[in-house]
Amino acid sequence: MAWGIDVKREFVERHLRLGRGLTPVAAALCGVAVAMPAAAQDADGKSEAAKEKRPTVSRAAAPSPNATINLINLLVKQNVLSEEQADALIKQAEDEAYVARQALRDASKKADGAEKTAAAAAEAVSPPGTKRVTYVPEVVKKQIREEIKQEVMAKAKTEGWAAPGALPEWVSRIRLSGDIRARFEGDFFPNGNDPFGAVNYNAINTGSPWNVNDLNQFYWPSYDTYQDRTRVRLLARLGLDTDLFDGFTAGLHIATGDSNSPVSFNQTLGGSGGNFSKYALWLDRAFIKYRPWEDAALNVGRFENPFFMPTDLVFDKDLRFDGFAIQFKNEIYPGITPFLNAGAFPVFNTDFNATLTAYDTVDVIGKFPSRDKWMLGAQFGGIFKVDSDIDLTLGVAYFDFTNVQGQLSSPCLANMTGDTCDTDTLRPSFAQKGNTYMMLRDIVADDPTDPTEAQYQYFGLASAFRNVMLNGRLDLAHFNPIHIILDGEYVQNVAWDRQQVAARARANQLASSATYPFPDNEYFGGNEGWMGRLTVGHKELKELWDWNVSVAYKWLESDAVIDAFTDSDFGLGGTNLKGYIIGASLALGPKVWASARWMSANEVAGAPYAVDVLQVDLNAKF
Repeated sequence: MAWGIDVKREFVERHLRLGRGLTPVAAALCGVAVAMPAAAQDADGKSEAAKEKRPTVSRAAAPSPNATINLINLLVKQNVLSEEQADALIKQAEDEAYVARQALRDASKKADGAEKTAAAAAEAVSPPGTKRVTYVPEVVKKQIREEIKQEVMAKAKTEGWAAPGALPEWVSRIRLSGDIRARFEGDFFPNGNDPFGAVNYNAINTGSPWNVNDLNQFYWPSYDTYQDRTRVRLLARLGLDTDLFDGFTAGLHIATGDSNSPVSFNQTLGGSGGNFSKYALWLDRAFIKYRPWEDAALNVGRFENPFFMPTDLVFDKDLRFDGFAIQFKNEIYPGITPFLNAGAFPVFNTDFNATLTAYDTVDVIGKFPSRDKWMLGAQFGGIFKVDSDIDLTLGVAYFDFTNVQGQLSSPCLANMTGDTCDTDTLRPSFAQKGNTYMMLRDIVADDPTDPTEAQYQYFGLASAFRNVMLNGRLDLAHFNPIHIILDGEYVQNVAWDRQQVAARARANQLASSATYPFPDNEYFGGNEGWMGRLTVGHKELKELWDWNVSVAYKWLESDAVIDAFTDSDFGLGGTNLKGYIIGASLALGPKVWASARWMSANEVAGAPYAVDVLQVDLNAKF
């Protein structure tokens, strides 16, 4: 009997544990005395449970549909529980079940009311057509959060409130750059130079015409060829470049300079009036560039030289180009990249109101014809990766200059400095020295009987210019970071005509640098030039004590190129020069370096001329 009671107790503990309300039942079934809670009383003193019909528990009770009642009846029959104990247990369970049912009904009513209230509030604030989603998956929530975050941050950056004190987005598209150079320069002339052979045609053509009458007692303007000079010079440049949209960029750069010379930004300290006077700034570059892709560009405005030029044999490194240019390159095979550069560049534009005041011995008021000067250029070449340590770049170029050659004018009166003739606009608006010149004016004497009558003359280039150019660079990096670089260029003026130029030179009543001895003016000029240079050291001076050294030799005949555009330092600028250049550079920091050059030049032909130039520079860039 005891074993049976234990089993029944275990059965009750496992199957009748229906919550805290049934815990006493389980305890009673296990034979533990428990305190039964008093039944709820109403105002009449009758229990609330008594008002409901409850199941009857007795030994003779019929089977019930409630499994719990049947179990209790079974326990009563087995004398495990008395009928009073069973009634008490069932009464307690029913009371607590009633309380639970009431709580569940109240919670359901409150939940329905809250849902209706939330739905009404959502409808009130949602615009017409809004669809409500009862359930949003977590992955969709995350995606929505990211999209909102990106949209808000983009707006914040644009309007500048993403971070306190942050600059607007457009400021990040602007890049400032520049460089400053302080230079000591010494110009030293050996004995034996002709003091009058280097005629300064630029001074004449940009000022008053020169009286070529044999009775003129004054010497023509000339370049210094025998008085040594030392100068301290400054170069400063500041540039602003900005990204616009879809491959468009623009740039604006300004720079110093003694004058509007196209080939020098040097400002001599103490020059331009002296007494600590302020110095001028010039427009260096102003351009719009379009890059449809990385290796193609269209330039419009005033911009850097768009051609591959390893040396300054033809064009000074400071020369800027006006006009239009395209640049294109494309790797067609691993290690082989052809390139094409081409453009049209206005060299001189005739004054819109160029006036003719004297013509064929009769005073006539009229306008000059337009003789605008242009340079058309094209270059084709290739970049070859011969080996991992060997780079080779080769190019061939052609430059055609229109309306740069002088022409003899129609017969005209020119006995006063203010007189003009119809080819005056063909004189160069800027020149250095070395080219051969001719007289432009066919002057008719106002009084043929007066041998002292002035004959005011301007001068133009005796040769036409169409340059064919070959250039190349070989970069050997076997000892990287030390490089061995070989640069070379060759140029020929294929429009040059020796007989025509010689005849024009002999007719010139002033000496030319390639004619000697004066006054016979025999012409010794030429139309070829070449330069070779070897550089050893770091390709770029980036870190402290980076260095390189170089040695070069140059040969440039009188009419090989237009002297206005070639190097302004070697031989103090121009053509008809030959000689060597030695240079060295040393980095003093990431953006600061010192350099020195010694340039020794002599004339190729004509009047004796030699000059040695020393330049010691301190450079900084940012």
